[in-house]
Amino acid sequence: MNKHNYFIKFLLKINYFINSLLERNLNKLNVANLKKLLINNKIFLAIVLLSILFLSYLSIPNIFNQNQISEELKKDLLDKLNLEFNFEKKLNYKFLPRPHFTTNNSSLIFNEYEISKINNLKIYVSLESLFSLKNMKLKDVIIEEGNFNLNKNNYGFFIKLLDSNFTDTNLKILNSNIFYRNSENDVLFINHIISANYIYDSKNSKNILNTKNNIFNLPYSIELFKDEDKNKLNSKINIESLSLQIENQFSYGDELKIGLLDFDFLNSKGVVEYKKSKKNFEFRLYDKTQKSKFDYNGELNFNPFYSYFEGSTKEINFFQLFSTNAIIKELLKTEIFNNKNIDLKLNIYAKKVKNFPNFTNIFLSSKIQEGLIDLDQTKFSWQNHVDFNLKDSLIYTKNGKLILDANSEIKLINLNEVYKFLLTPKNIRKKINKININFTYLFDEKTININDIKVNGLVDENLHKNLNKINLKDNILQNKIYLKKFLNDAIRSYAG
Repeated sequence: MNKHNYFIKFLLKINYFINSLLERNLNKLNVANLKKLLINNKIFLAIVLLSILFLSYLSIPNIFNQNQISEELKKDLLDKLNLEFNFEKKLNYKFLPRPHFTTNNSSLIFNEYEISKINNLKIYVSLESLFSLKNMKLKDVIIEEGNFNLNKNNYGFFIKLLDSNFTDTNLKILNSNIFYRNSENDVLFINHIISANYIYDSKNSKNILNTKNNIFNLPYSIELFKDEDKNKLNSKINIESLSLQIENQFSYGDELKIGLLDFDFLNSKGVVEYKKSKKNFEFRLYDKTQKSKFDYNGELNFNPFYSYFEGSTKEINFFQLFSTNAIIKELLKTEIFNNKNIDLKLNIYAKKVKNFPNFTNIFLSSKIQEGLIDLDQTKFSWQNHVDFNLKDSLIYTKNGKLILDANSEIKLINLNEVYKFLLTPKNIRKKINKININFTYLFDEKTININDIKVNGLVDENLHKNLNKINLKDNILQNKIYLKKFLNDAIRSYAG
């Protein structure tokens, strides 16, 4: 009973509260307040009416003929941006977040050939020009998931776009790929475009291309612009992972093209002077400092095709050349150099190896011919006490891994100094003049497999049994300790 009375009292209190609230507000509902309410409703109705009119205005393109829209947009894209599009499917119009047309199947034509397939194309138009189809103004064009195919006939496509009119229109290319192909249409390498933006710099009155890319797992960025008055193409390239910055100025004429490239690489500043004609490409690369650390030159001849690269440096860094993500190693893995049409010779002389000063007088010799890469005649010394020479070598890729097979001839000129360095016990020091080793080096595993070994021209089975694999370490000091012990164990096996 008590619970029932409590519930009734609770309902009465709620009723009293509602009545009081109505009384207070109804008493205030006089003529003035009623007028304000009507005015507020007019404002609200005006807002609704304006919103309907605005949305209707945004929807105007939907009433235009689809074929007319396609043709007019194609014409505007060609006239303003030098982009010739084909729309394989009809265009869809959307007015949010701002007016634009989309299609998920289109292509680009350049020099009368299809250069790209595009999965997603967005064409944004100005809000001010929706009434008239012919006066519709382009604002932004976005290409997403495009696949561009470039070869010797159309490689200048992206540079040619810098001649377009980007005064009021921007062009963006996102998440796309460039396939560089040879004359047989084989893919040589792929460049992934993360983002590329063509914009107009009103302050300096020029078009600029800013792009972020990835090639051979190597991210890099480029800024590219033209100097029309002087017929020069300027570019800035930044590869953060290699601490490499490049600034290039390229002068182009009818026949001869001349360029000057400045680069900053791991605190080394260098210059590349180059020139290109219809027959060949020549260059010289040298150190900018007074005490020059390196000087290289080379030539690439187009017909017949051959090239060479030679030069000298005070110090060579093999770690940079063949580290885990080194660009040269990644290039070799792609087998791009296994093309039978490539003919390349490389000769580099260095006084010493970085972080390994005991290795001196390095002569790195390599050639690529008939699709084969070798290091034959590569030579180096160890403290002038030991001479190394590579023969019958071959660099190749197997199961995605980079491998070197080679024969090495090792001449021991001053054996006593070698024993002293290794701290080899005197009772196992035998006379050795020459060692011949056939080995396989696995670049990724940093492992040397000894396939065959001869000492003074004779095979020693006991030595070969105990000297079959060398596992190099990541740490330089660990390598020195490991190799000293390894070599002394080998000497002990040979001594019996």
